[in-house]
Amino acid sequence: MRRYVAALVVDSVGGGILRPFLVLYAVTVLGLGVGQAGVALSVGSLAGLAVLPLVGRWIDRGARSATVATALFVRVAGVAVLLTGHGLAAFAVASALLGIGGQAFPAAHAAVVAALRQGRERDAALAMTRSVRNAGMGSGALLAMLAVAGGGNVLTGLLAGTAVAFLVAGGLALSTRVTAVESRHDHDPGTPPSMAGLLVANLPFAMCFSVLEVVLPALLVTRMHASAAWPAALFVANTVLVIVLQVPLVKWLSRWARGTVWAAAGVVLGLSYLGFWAGEAMGAMAIAVVGVVYTLGEILYTGSGTALVIAATPPAQVGRALVRFQLSTGLGMACAPAALMGLLDASPALLWGCLTVATLAAALAVSRRRSAGRHFSAGVNA
Repeated sequence: MRRYVAALVVDSVGGGILRPFLVLYAVTVLGLGVGQAGVALSVGSLAGLAVLPLVGRWIDRGARSATVATALFVRVAGVAVLLTGHGLAAFAVASALLGIGGQAFPAAHAAVVAALRQGRERDAALAMTRSVRNAGMGSGALLAMLAVAGGGNVLTGLLAGTAVAFLVAGGLALSTRVTAVESRHDHDPGTPPSMAGLLVANLPFAMCFSVLEVVLPALLVTRMHASAAWPAALFVANTVLVIVLQVPLVKWLSRWARGTVWAAAGVVLGLSYLGFWAGEAMGAMAIAVVGVVYTLGEILYTGSGTALVIAATPPAQVGRALVRFQLSTGLGMACAPAALMGLLDASPALLWGCLTVATLAAALAVSRRRSAGRHFSAGVNA
């Protein structure tokens, strides 16, 4: 497990370096327009979602660390294309490779943890690795921010360093040789039919990430005319709270069923949305205070969602279940920026009202299905 955690640290630092300046590299080094870069990145994300079914089948044949390593090596290839290619075609190919590696990683990573830990130890391990990745991403983003003022040559150097980080992380992950032999001979098809209800309920939950990264910066700067430092401060505070609170909070919540915790996450997130609505009239400090409530809801959601899917799914189906959950999350995250910004442009009341209703309805659906005992009988009630 230690070697695998080391792989996560190296990968997350590299990912943190890459994310903040990828569009900037496209514009300043490759000479693309912002719109072209954005479209290429969106298409790359969709390409990643398209390959998820193949990833799930590979996991269910017993692959674990090999799947993680492959996702990282594909990202190495994407960075290599960026370094050696020119123009829109190279950036589009690189975006597709980075999208495939990025979308495949969460399900593959969760499958590795599922093979290494069981029960509530697995939940704690998932929380711990999320904290590790958040810390690494934050460190990488800070390094990129400090270096990006140096111009094109520095950007190219950072990109090369990112490729090395992904390569080292992939080698570390591959060396752990984690497999799940027992699933290779089990041909039980598909995931449980009731999985569909969970995937639909997950869509409004997945939109919560865009609230912090897209909606609140727009709200603070364009509508409230606050300093641009406020969105950055909110992001840093969110990252720190997640790193500090994720593991102890998940362990403390282990006394309750995972489905109950997930439903509670919907309630907390819904309350935070109402708080953001009221906070617009009170100033940026009020938004920051409500941001703490939002972060708690995010921790409850991320700490229970993947754990619930793994616990509720037979071992031979866990790969397909995880990629279906990742597909649901990816679709929610892909739709969120356009949908939420459109609602904000129409009316903040409409935005926060729709988000609150959708999230609370999803939480209620999960809670009612648990009470009826009709799905996730093992995982939800564990």
